[in-house]
Amino acid sequence: MTSVGTLITVAPTGAETAKEDVPALPTTLAELVETAARCQAAGAGLIHIHVRDADHRPTLDPTRLADSVAAVREATDLVVQLSTGGSVHDSLEARLRVLEADPDSCSLTCGTTNFGDDVFLNPWGFMVDLYHLAQERHVVPEFEIFELGHLHALRRLIDTCGLPFGGAVHIDLVLGVPGSMPATPQAVLAAVAMMPPETTSWSATGIGRGHLPVAATAIAAGGHVRVGMEDNLLYARGRQVAHNAELVTRAAELAALMQRPAMSPEGARALLRVKERRAQAGPTRGRTRADLGREQR
Repeated sequence: MTSVGTLITVAPTGAETAKEDVPALPTTLAELVETAARCQAAGAGLIHIHVRDADHRPTLDPTRLADSVAAVREATDLVVQLSTGGSVHDSLEARLRVLEADPDSCSLTCGTTNFGDDVFLNPWGFMVDLYHLAQERHVVPEFEIFELGHLHALRRLIDTCGLPFGGAVHIDLVLGVPGSMPATPQAVLAAVAMMPPETTSWSATGIGRGHLPVAATAIAAGGHVRVGMEDNLLYARGRQVAHNAELVTRAAELAALMQRPAMSPEGARALLRVKERRAQAGPTRGRTRADLGREQR
């Protein structure tokens, strides 16, 4: 499972933070595309997307999902991953329809977990249905693990449904959500020890103040990292994140310092065995970050 390079995933928006509380949160399509381009330039290889409606509220609207996938794919080479978690209030049926937007990858959470004051519902039947849909649509799942028991559920899922499309089993450990695994090095290593042997790669996400210890542990242990304003709004004590690219840049600097430099989007595609969905040439492909910024102003 050890990789020479480090896959940096950026999760720029999430479903929990309100735009009115954090104006820098990218919630419009233009902001999402600008963020994706800057984060790719900073070292990201994959983007994990939640979308918002015209009032900046979380939504699983099929048109907005499809437009977001198409726009990010047109402007960048990032692996485009959609969240099938949405918000904790979205229905299971709406979450299954996310794959109709034709992403490269999707999240697949391996069990129900406490989520702050709420419950993030992922019953077994939903997991199986989502896994089968991903296999049928040639979408690569990222298995999100909030609890050690979720790794046992992943074992059962592989035994029941077989390997994902492409054969890559990529796990993302999500640590620090109130009510689930703590964001500590010890929790990361405990989870790594329990991963099924079919695991081909893994990453770790540290929520809040745990994001740096988790990132450092993951890179040192041969894993990959996820950063972004979905998971962390503070760059340092007393200083808010101004842009997701700051967090990607710091993760890339940490990876380079540990001699596992940031993986390119092409490297990420090879690692995850992603199906090629990009057009050969698009009107924005190859334009610089400055070009994209000028066009969106």
